[in-house]
Amino acid sequence: MTTHSPRQVEHTITVAAPAEAVYELIADVRNWPRIFPPTIHVEYVQKGEHDEYIQIWATANGEAKNWTSRRILQPEQLRINFQQTVSVAPVASMGGAWLIEEQPGGALVRLLHEYRAVDDDPASMDWIDQAVDRNSRSELAALKQNVEAAHAAGELTFSFEDSVHIDGRAEDAFAFINEAGLWSERLPHVAKVRLDEDEQGLQTLEMDTVAKDGSTHTTKSYRVTFPVHSIAYKQVTLPALLTLHTGLWTFQEQPGGGVVARSQHTVVLNPETIAGVLGPQATVEDARAYVHSALSTNSLATLGHARTYAEKAR
Repeated sequence: MTTHSPRQVEHTITVAAPAEAVYELIADVRNWPRIFPPTIHVEYVQKGEHDEYIQIWATANGEAKNWTSRRILQPEQLRINFQQTVSVAPVASMGGAWLIEEQPGGALVRLLHEYRAVDDDPASMDWIDQAVDRNSRSELAALKQNVEAAHAAGELTFSFEDSVHIDGRAEDAFAFINEAGLWSERLPHVAKVRLDEDEQGLQTLEMDTVAKDGSTHTTKSYRVTFPVHSIAYKQVTLPALLTLHTGLWTFQEQPGGGVVARSQHTVVLNPETIAGVLGPQATVEDARAYVHSALSTNSLATLGHARTYAEKAR
């Protein structure tokens, strides 16, 4: 069988921000679910000063995938090299680099990829070509928007959490949140739900929830589960008021007994839709309060039912 040379592609974008600021945003992977639309969640597997291994959960052509990559950070050169150490079919190998170059008025961001398909299959290569092109364009556009809109980030982006104490075990509280396919039977604010887990620990959750005013909203999220201590998620079908919603459920055993269960949220408001949703006089602060209230109401309701479930199972 003939072995083909790896495919090499490059995507670029110009960002109106200092090159070092752009580099720092990319270097800290905790930013990725917020700034890169395909990214669901990232975990450090091993972290050194300039050499690290990370596990990434992201979508490719509408499918959720996960892989492990090694990154070499070169802050002096504003360069980050990456290489997948564990690739997922149809990808046989994948590597590349981020290069940020200072130029008049901002920074030139270059995203390089080099990859091969399993068995050099042409159909698989086409699939990878499309995924790399779509994700690269999406990531670079989101990076540009996020950096250039940084002045508004403090007002439009915010995080908060709700928590309850459970007189029970972490595994039971975790099980309630993990078994989201049963939520339409267990949670009054969930009218309809569908949970798929084609790969263990990587879930697709679609559900219809009922708001306080009686309206129904359909959402879709990708979830990454870490039994029995946390579930991270990213909502990909968003209500009009939001451009981003990521979250984290955590379950922490307490020294004196019991568990603290938390629901954490990070959201970014869409300023262009505030007037249409909340009225012409509504402000960003009104939208923050509305979103915070709506999400907290559902989170606390879910945590309350998880507490009842766990305490009965104790």
